[in-house]
Amino acid sequence: MQEQNLKKSQIHTLTIDQKKTVKATGVESVVAFSSSKICLNLLDGGRLYISGNNLKITAFSKDSGEFESVGSITSAAYGGRIGVKLFK
Repeated sequence: MQEQNLKKSQIHTLTIDQKKTVKATGVESVVAFSSSKICLNLLDGGRLYISGNNLKITAFSKDSGEFESVGSITSAAYGGRIGVKLFK
């Protein structure tokens, strides 16, 4: 229980390096992914949407909440869990 509380209080960070690498912390899970879109659940209850081309998930740890992806990143946006259609 204490470990879960520590995880819930983890700070979220997002770093995009030269539009080629995305690193994030405070990630709870990967909801969906393709070569053009990635959707992540964040520990704070929100979502992070990453769009681009040739996207590949290179690292994700549910225990630490760390995530990394490479590709040609065109956008990153935050949203809620309800009422958002990810893939058409």
